[in-house]
Amino acid sequence: MVFDELMVKPGKKFNLKKFDTSYTGKYKKNKEKAVEELQKYLAKLPDIQYKMYADNRYAILIDLQGIDAAGKDGTLRKVITALNPHGARTWNFKKPSDEEMDHEYLWRIHPKVPNYGDIGVFNRSYYEDVLITKVKHFISDDVCEQRYRQINDFERYLYENRFRILKFFLFISKKEQEKRFLDRLLDPTKNWKFSSNDLVERNHWDDYLKAFEDMLNATSTKYAPWYVIPADNKWFRNLAVAALLYETMADLDLKWPEPTKETLELVKTAKKTGKLPQVAVKK
Repeated sequence: MVFDELMVKPGKKFNLKKFDTSYTGKYKKNKEKAVEELQKYLAKLPDIQYKMYADNRYAILIDLQGIDAAGKDGTLRKVITALNPHGARTWNFKKPSDEEMDHEYLWRIHPKVPNYGDIGVFNRSYYEDVLITKVKHFISDDVCEQRYRQINDFERYLYENRFRILKFFLFISKKEQEKRFLDRLLDPTKNWKFSSNDLVERNHWDDYLKAFEDMLNATSTKYAPWYVIPADNKWFRNLAVAALLYETMADLDLKWPEPTKETLELVKTAKKTGKLPQVAVKK
């Protein structure tokens, strides 16, 4: 698999503080080459998505999580919009509604799981229930550990029912986050994206880092591994996500559906005559 080095290896401890958020792999900051590769993947995505849609045996679920300002929305704009919207849908899981609070935390997730043949993108996901809830001490450590197990069980259930789960944690440095927050404040077209609460949450940087690290180590599995995407360079972030999405679909044993016997007869006629076959109207 491409960008295998970005995978959080199941069973091995991953340390976010040692991770290079400016990492660009073999491209070594060669933006032009990376953008060229990105365009190739974006051009290939609709075709393989179409085949998966026709095959109708598999579904792809993408979980997008990240440090504030790491580029979840930007990734959606640059990568996910390359897909045919007929077979791809994005959901944003924000603060639970009153109705959702009256149910267990995964209740609101189930109806949003994609159909076979489709791709579903969770812009923030059920992982919020082991992140902000942990940092804000809304749940105890014991409950958090229980949720890790439940999430692993949920993802295993999906995998065993022909779902492929791609989990991307977009990670930027604290310095890069400061730069992007300042850009939002100074650019009138981006003011709407900023809130004073962003600065409040920034004060909890270390707490969130610990929560993310615990989440990655507890829930990166063979059937649903996490990929930590270095996101200081947006072009590399987009390339990594696009490549991993394409390769995940390419690894499936996708097949075109077999035509019916009637269709095969029509194909023979069309090939023989070079014209659209005539079919008698049934009375």
